[in-house]
Amino acid sequence: MANGKRKAIAGTTLTALFAALIAAGTFIAIPVPFSPVPVVLQNFFALIAGLILGPFRGALAVGLYLLAGAIGAPVFAGAIGGFVHFLGPTGGFLLGYPLAAITAGLIAGRPRVEVRSPLWRIIVGATAGLLVIYVPGLIRLKFVLGGTWVQALAAGLVPFIIGDAVKGVAAVVICPRLRRLAADQLAGD
Repeated sequence: MANGKRKAIAGTTLTALFAALIAAGTFIAIPVPFSPVPVVLQNFFALIAGLILGPFRGALAVGLYLLAGAIGAPVFAGAIGGFVHFLGPTGGFLLGYPLAAITAGLIAGRPRVEVRSPLWRIIVGATAGLLVIYVPGLIRLKFVLGGTWVQALAAGLVPFIIGDAVKGVAAVVICPRLRRLAADQLAGD
């Protein structure tokens, strides 16, 4: 098999793998009292898709996940699917996932065999990636709740700060090694 074809297959496989990981994150959902938004691992997998695969492939993986959910696959929090969930309280957070992958991927850079991204870029990418999920998420949540910004922050940000900090640290710890493995597979892509 030609080297270019092998790399194309590896790239497609990694993109599909991360879409599947994001979908699998739905089965780890912890309800939060006083919030319609559960704690999930989907945002973690969306984040590391961008950190490991780069902005384009990471966003593509998230896009595949969102497309699967939009057409009805039970991949959204609570193992539900359908386009209507983009209009609900978690819809803005779902739309923040590709922003997270793009942001984290742009900051960390596309993985390359000959270049190691400095750890500070991965830390900044992980932090910024998690934060950008909240922008459309909180805007949509405020609109759905019909309340104040304080209520939206109380329901959609405050309960998740510690969990997202843990996810960010986990991403920073695992991504350097996984970026090198991905770079080996995607070299010349």
